Amino acid sequence: MTHVFHRNPQHTLKRAVRGEGIFVFDEAGRSYLDASGGAAVSCLGHGHPEVIAAIKAQLDQLAYVHSSFFTTQACEELADCLVRRAPGELNHVYFVSGGSEAIEAALKLARQYFVERGEPERSQFIARRQSYHGNTLGALAIGGNALRRQKFLPLLIPAYHVSPCYAYRDQQAGETEAAYAQRLATELEETILAVGPGRVAAFVAETVVGATAGAVPPVRTYFQRIREVCDRYGVLLILDEVMSGMGRTGYQYACTEDGVRPDILTVAKGLGAGYQPIGAMLASDTIYDTIVGGSGFFQHGHTYMGHATACAAALAVQTIIERDDLLTNVRARGEQLRTRLREVFADHPNVGDVRGRGLFVGIEFVQDRQTKAPLAPALKTHAQLKRVALDNGLMVYPSGGTIDGAQGDHVLLAPPFICTPADIEEIVGRLARTVRQVLPC
Repeated sequence: MTHVFHRNPQHTLKRAVRGEGIFVFDEAGRSYLDASGGAAVSCLGHGHPEVIAAIKAQLDQLAYVHSSFFTTQACEELADCLVRRAPGELNHVYFVSGGSEAIEAALKLARQYFVERGEPERSQFIARRQSYHGNTLGALAIGGNALRRQKFLPLLIPAYHVSPCYAYRDQQAGETEAAYAQRLATELEETILAVGPGRVAAFVAETVVGATAGAVPPVRTYFQRIREVCDRYGVLLILDEVMSGMGRTGYQYACTEDGVRPDILTVAKGLGAGYQPIGAMLASDTIYDTIVGGSGFFQHGHTYMGHATACAAALAVQTIIERDDLLTNVRARGEQLRTRLREVFADHPNVGDVRGRGLFVGIEFVQDRQTKAPLAPALKTHAQLKRVALDNGLMVYPSGGTIDGAQGDHVLLAPPFICTPADIEEIVGRLARTVRQVLPC
């Protein structure tokens, strides 16, 4: 009997008691290789002594102070750290407790920005189908995850959705990447015109799509074309890197690889690596100066924003990643992981696509490799894969509804940045065994 309201009360969970490196241990002493970082969170693995020491040191000084009274050294230094490599003019950081809060802050900042500059009619947001931006009502409203939205539709503000950049499914035969990117940019432009250019506040997108579709990267010129459309109509570009940011793709900010500068950017998961709950929104000089020169304050806030202990933990995480040059390892191990998965599953009829960037990798499963027909949703293949993988001592992050919210199955892999070549081989071996148990050739 438990008094905890777990997310799935009908499912009995094992009790985790310890974490060490890339492994989690249950109360029976069994180990599980954390190949998904939980939900792409544990980028430094578990039990890192330097991060733990930084948390303890901050607790000895000051655990928490409300942000309306004081700032802290940890908060200031972490902001400096994030701004140093941020693209464009993202020079202002607003700290929150997680990804959904970061998106909420971004939406409200975009709205207030246009009110402050005398364009109060700009209140509409455009996002993409098969996206996920969080579980709060505002974040859920702009998100495109049909399954997560369905029960709460009467509570959600209206939003508009365009096609995702999903080359495996949607790029046409004979269509170049550049042509595909332009087609999607044209769709966004037509949607802005249909809504009314003077009514659209922002376009919101995950730089690399995360949990909903399984590590779907954009084609190379996609965000450059999107940026051009946004600039043409004065629409802000908000990039959601809650899952894909902070080094997960091999770059501190995933959009760096795409050569694009957002007006607002959100991060979370890998920011604190799970050692403390923390997220952040980065805003451009233009937006910040408009607020400061207008009403003088952002009409938004949370009790735990800028939490000193969370900031100290995140600062330690980011310092270690930079000092140990772990992003070089992320790029190398990510290439190894995708290559090995493609080799191991080269002849498997149910493995349709292996994709991603860095240590952010998705495997999409299909009924037929040639036609890309999805597996029957009733089979819940993704859930079977998770259960059998756990039996094999492997943690993966699966999801169904990959294609349209109802059809499609994938597994997401997001192992810690500290993985060695041998660790990658072990992940591939355990996953291959799992797939063949669930989907025998």
